[in-house]
Amino acid sequence: MNRPDKRPGAGETALDAATLQIHHPYEPPPGFAAVVPAVHKASTVLFRNAAALRARSWKARDGYSYGLLGTPTTYTLEERIATLEGGKHCALTPSGLSAISLVNLALLQAGDEVLLPDNVYGPSRDQAQKLLAGFGISHALYDPLQPQTLRTALSPRTRLVWIEPPGSVTMEFPDIRALVEAAHSAGTLCALDNTWGAGVAFAPFELGVDVSIHALTKYPSGGGDVLMGAVVTRDASLGERILHVHSMLGLGVAANDCEIVLRSLPTMRMRYEAHDRAARDLATWLTTHPAVRHVLHPALPGAPGHENWRSHCSAAAGLFSLQFDLQFGHAEVDRFVDALQLFGLGVSWGGPMSLAVPYDLTAMRGPKAALQGPLVRLSIGLEAVDDLRADLAQALSAAFGS
Repeated sequence: MNRPDKRPGAGETALDAATLQIHHPYEPPPGFAAVVPAVHKASTVLFRNAAALRARSWKARDGYSYGLLGTPTTYTLEERIATLEGGKHCALTPSGLSAISLVNLALLQAGDEVLLPDNVYGPSRDQAQKLLAGFGISHALYDPLQPQTLRTALSPRTRLVWIEPPGSVTMEFPDIRALVEAAHSAGTLCALDNTWGAGVAFAPFELGVDVSIHALTKYPSGGGDVLMGAVVTRDASLGERILHVHSMLGLGVAANDCEIVLRSLPTMRMRYEAHDRAARDLATWLTTHPAVRHVLHPALPGAPGHENWRSHCSAAAGLFSLQFDLQFGHAEVDRFVDALQLFGLGVSWGGPMSLAVPYDLTAMRGPKAALQGPLVRLSIGLEAVDDLRADLAQALSAAFGS
């Protein structure tokens, strides 16, 4: 603490031991270095004097004003995530969904319109339908595999286009460059959900997007034990708009959660590649099973948007979905999920444990969507591939008799 030494001089009264636990004069020597960054926890930030307090700007990242607005720990994680995404400015949020919310609230106002892909993350669609609509912000959907539908949907009121590669649950991979070009031709900003790509599969800003959000809950944390999100930009003025709303909303993250993500980031690329290898192995194997109608994995030839994935990406995440033969309904699909022994039944992904979640596409997307009926999304973890293959085989046999 940068305050005068509290030890009493000659003739001064010594402070009580209880007071010294709060105003202790000791400061550790400088120069300590370690592999892992230090963790700084604070709500109150202390200043040397009144002039320093008045001079400090919360907008500047060259000092500290209040714990909610940044500590050395949060600044360090912001810089590392910005580098990972290829951006320059980063704001951390309590979850991936809160990162989406921050972008919407920072860049949209009453009378504006936001465009979403029709396979968008469900809570993002709910937010547009229920929360943003209440603020006088309208929305419309476009087909991400048909850039012309985006051009048609753009209107003079459109201020923001969301891109999600690949689509939530159904895994279609869009032509990101074409979608960005369509939006920018109308003077509209583009925000991309890069949770699946994780800063590894492709570089969002090299494809022209204006904002990249990332659920650090997934691959950056890697343990299934942290909720956190990030919003990254390259443009300074755009970053300032986002940071200003971030401060007004009081969005903060815990130092210990930042510590976990900082500890996990150095191994993320290796983990991502391991998830990718295992998922492709299992997805390819599952294409040969008689009960499986479609394996929805963008890296597999014939999957929706596969050519776009080849054009944009150098890797793929450990995520894919299964559709079964049309003779099987929800009962058989649920029996398959329940029979799995090594796959946890739970949402999210990117952690060490493999996960399975059944979905009803008709309920999610409506009766006019291209894909209908039951579907199971698999997140492939870090277990041995042969063990996962054996588990999938016995569950398929138990559910479908083949």
